[in-house]
Amino acid sequence: MKFASHVEEIDISGNLGIAELREALSEKFRRENGLDYAPSEIMVTSGASEALFLAIAAVVEKDDEVLMGDPGFVSYAALARVTNGRPIAVPMDERFHLTAEAVAEKITPRTRALVVNSPNNPTGSVQTKEELRALAELAEDHDFALISDEVYEHFIYEGEHASPALYSDNVITINAVSKTYAMTGWRLGYLAARGEALENMLKVHQYIQACASSISQRAALAAVSGPQERVREMKEEFRRRRDVLLEGLRSMGVDIRAPEGAFYAFPKVGDGNDVAARLIKGGVVAVPGSAFGSAGKYHIRISYAASMADIKIALERMRDIL
Repeated sequence: MKFASHVEEIDISGNLGIAELREALSEKFRRENGLDYAPSEIMVTSGASEALFLAIAAVVEKDDEVLMGDPGFVSYAALARVTNGRPIAVPMDERFHLTAEAVAEKITPRTRALVVNSPNNPTGSVQTKEELRALAELAEDHDFALISDEVYEHFIYEGEHASPALYSDNVITINAVSKTYAMTGWRLGYLAARGEALENMLKVHQYIQACASSISQRAALAAVSGPQERVREMKEEFRRRRDVLLEGLRSMGVDIRAPEGAFYAFPKVGDGNDVAARLIKGGVVAVPGSAFGSAGKYHIRISYAASMADIKIALERMRDIL
């Protein structure tokens, strides 16, 4: 990837990030998401992980509650605890979708945030526009932050992506270049928010990080501003890998819903811990579903962000185990 390497362009940037990148991200939000975030409402971070920490730290005080889907990405509960908050698991429906009805049952006077991840890690589910609107309305009505983790937005095979920020200003939108452009090692994420939420996140960011790497910011600018055809090609390749994995697992009689997005499958296999341990002994790495919450204990997570050849080899090894 080519980008400028003059000293003045890789020196420390402002706390929010370099202006050119935030302008490009503002245009990306308008073009792809229908969102009108000004560059001044966008902060560049050291990966989506920092953005998630900032979002939770900005709204949570001791014993405040953070709602999240169960199963859900492992960092959400951990970050709630790191900030002295309490993670509150919300059961998902049979499609692994988060519903407003299930969330409403968990809301208390201590609720400060709801984390929504669509497309979802570990399940691959994709929330509908109607579901996201209902969740955003809950956040608006009960005055808590909706933290929307959208890092897999470009990898959707069924349905379409929508941002909850279309329906409420109580949303902190989080994304990164890591998955979209296969730039995980560059550690470059970003968030968008309005008013006091952004101000509070900036207070934390400027003291723990100062700014994201200027070199990574320049690389991200080249990626976001450049041709996007490779992103579409990558999505179609992941779709092909997903379909091969699904066909192979189903031929073994494995109970699995087709992932709608991301690049993870979450089959139901019985005791997920036991199956994951046996798979590792057989030369296949899978994560026990229990790592993502109690609702995942009968599942394992399989990533198909591997070569087609490796997926086929893994399936052959799994036939003797599953």
